[in-house]
Formats: sequence, C-alpha cells, structure tokens
Amino acid sequence: MKNVTDRTRNPFGMEPSCGRFVPGYGDANAAFHVIGDHPGVHGGVDSGVPFTGCESASRLQSALVETGLLRESGTEPAVGETYLSYLHMCVPNPDGTPSPADYTDMERFFDAELRAIAAHVLLPVGERATRHVLETYTAQAHKTAVDMDALHATEIRGSGFLVMPIKEPADWSDADRQRLVEAITDLRSTDFRRESDLGRFIAGSDPYYVR
Repeated sequence: MKNVTDRTRNPFGMEPSCGRFVPGYGDANAAFHVIGDHPGVHGGVDSGVPFTGCESASRLQSALVETGLLRESGTEPAVGETYLSYLHMCVPNPDGTPSPADYTDMERFFDAELRAIAAHVLLPVGERATRHVLETYTAQAHKTAVDMDALHATEIRGSGFLVMPIKEPADWSDADRQRLVEAITDLRSTDFRRESDLGRFIAGSDPYYVR
C-alpha cells in the first residue's frame, strides 16, 4: 500500500508537545530510511530539516548524493527514494541532551513514522540510533557498547528490514566514507527489496507485493 501524501516535510503531520522540533523529511514511500539521534547532534535546528546545517550533516549528505539516495544536497535536499528523521525530533535546550525519559516519550512518534514509511533499508547514524534500531527492529540486542567501527556499512537482517549502521560522520576517515559509499552502491545493485508478487493468487491483474 502506498501513502497518498506528496508532502516532503513532515508528511505524516507529527506534532510533539515540545515547542520546537525537526520533523521527518523525504519520500513517504521511501525504500531507505536514514535515522539520526536529535537535532542538537545531527543538525536541522535552523532549517527544520534533518541532517542539515552542521559538518556531520554535510559529510553524510555528500555520501548520500554519491550513492543516489539524495539527488542534491543542501538545507532542503532533493531526495530520491529516501526519508530522513530522528529518534528524538525535539530541539534540545542549548548544549542540552535529551534525558532517557525524553527519548522514551518521543519513541511513539518515531515508531509510528518508521512503520508508516515501511522502508526496506534502515540506515541508523551514530551509536544511539544504531543501538535503538538493533534492539527494537532486529534480534541483535547489545548489552555493551555498540562497536560502530565494526558495524559501519555492514548489512544486518532485521524483522522485515535490512539494517546498515553508519558510523558518526564527524568521526569518519576517508576510508569510512568510501566504505559506506561502496556498501550502499552495492546494495542498490541487488534485489534488496526481496518482495514476492502474490497477485497471481488473487482476482484481477494488479500485482500484490509482500516481503
């Protein structure tokens, strides 16, 4: 089933109770969902668009353009089949970090958005987003620190999703960037959707794809 909205910014009309927030941005029918931490870490405080306005965001956007997940970079990037959002969309106080309770309170918004998009590939950026995605949407529960050097640009099978963690872009070496670009490029050349057409079993001529 496809979403009917054609809005790029906040297509699902999320309205958390915080005063300022950076909602999801991109294709509501995206195949790739890029997931960051919060605006204080990955940008968007001024633009209102995730992964904009800071060096970390610029590095990530550049790699996503090279792989075709973004058509153009910028404060309002031109998305391909990609969606950008945060675990915690509220803008924290200056130099502030959301508390565990804050993350828990915002989880319902993130989960609703993730399931509405139903992307085939989840791309969590940084340790916190990676930990949450692995613990919530795969069988990979990590009780100790998540090793982002080892997980960066690797494929992990989840519950209906393929997960490819991304090391914090601010910490990338040239090799880290190239590793991610090659991994996404290789993935896009495969049948990453892994869908089956069951349309032949039902009346009518329309296809019916399931994972």
